Amino acid sequence: MKPIYSMTGFASVRGAVEEGPGFTLAMKSVNHRFLDLHMRLPNYCDGLEVQLRKLLKELLGRGHVEVTLQVERRTISQIQLNADLLRDYVEAFRQAAELYGLANQPDLNAMLRVPGMMAVESSMGTEASGELDTAVLAIVPEVVAKLNEGRASEGASLAAELRASMKRLGAFAEEMAGLRNGVREAQFERLRARLAELTEGVAVSEERVLSEAAVLAEKSDIEEEIVRLRTHVDRFIALLDEGGELGKRLDFLLQELNREANTMLSKTSAATGENSLRITELGLEMKAEIEKAREQVQNLE
Repeated sequence: MKPIYSMTGFASVRGAVEEGPGFTLAMKSVNHRFLDLHMRLPNYCDGLEVQLRKLLKELLGRGHVEVTLQVERRTISQIQLNADLLRDYVEAFRQAAELYGLANQPDLNAMLRVPGMMAVESSMGTEASGELDTAVLAIVPEVVAKLNEGRASEGASLAAELRASMKRLGAFAEEMAGLRNGVREAQFERLRARLAELTEGVAVSEERVLSEAAVLAEKSDIEEEIVRLRTHVDRFIALLDEGGELGKRLDFLLQELNREANTMLSKTSAATGENSLRITELGLEMKAEIEKAREQVQNLE
């Protein structure tokens, strides 16, 4: 059996460039219809982003995955002086000194602390950046393995809950199957009596009345829906046994199960009697169970 993965998980691994900076690569995933990769990398890692996307598309199936790379500060730093701003400050100081007859000289230390006067630009250099790319790509399989380990654990829990849901749906179907005969007979008698009432005074054979009542009762019978519902439940469990990427296929089966439940409720809505009321209750319980299962399936890859 292949593992069943939830789309929710988190993993991080710390690495380092040989004789260079250390870094941490983290991945966080949540549910999504497709594979949606969102990168949070330093601005000098454009080339790495392309390679990461290509590799992760091979290793992951579905989910919104946030990839974060944090690099320790061991970079080449350059201090940039805003010469134009400094010149303007010196010129303004001299103009003020001449205006008021002052002989003071501008305080360079004070001017260098002016916001925007100095800036620090960091870069790793082309060679170091390439080494970082290689080191990061080397640990990607390890991060994905840790991510999948957590996702598989949650996926197993979700699969167990879904099996329990299918077991409950199967029990509902069995109870419905036991009740449907009584409902069909009650509907037949009610329809026969109604047809006899409508044709009172009209020359219609009893055989014709019984035949028409039987046809109408048959149209409201839910045997076919129960059979299909059982088939869908069996298929659902079989897919869980296979494992792998099941989210979309299981969601389709739940849509079919919901359709059968709606049809059964529609067919029995006009029926009366204790059995009919219980079938309606079972149909509503089925829909609630199916909706609960759909919420869980949304988290499966």
